[in-house]
Amino acid sequence: MRKGYLEYCILLILKKRPAYVSDILSELKAAHLIVVEGTLYPLMTRLKNSGLLAYRWEESTQGPPRKYYEMTPEGEAFLGELDKAWAEINTVVEHLKGERGESKK
Repeated sequence: MRKGYLEYCILLILKKRPAYVSDILSELKAAHLIVVEGTLYPLMTRLKNSGLLAYRWEESTQGPPRKYYEMTPEGEAFLGELDKAWAEINTVVEHLKGERGESKK
């Protein structure tokens, strides 16, 4: 479940703009989701190999060129599917939480 959740979070970040891995890690950390580079790099490669992400190299004034990831049209379509799935899961969980709360009364 965490893997799918992490993929969803990464795509949500990349929906806003292309990003470098350290930028993605910073956004995840700001959202209180701690992920290490060793987890993120293989996931980014898998998403790229699946056609959901593409990357481009950009020169950096602070060292070697950086690889910036961005969503492909396939990635945007997949994100739309994940949005629907998340909404369905959220509806079920909220319903069950509500039922549980009502039975305590």
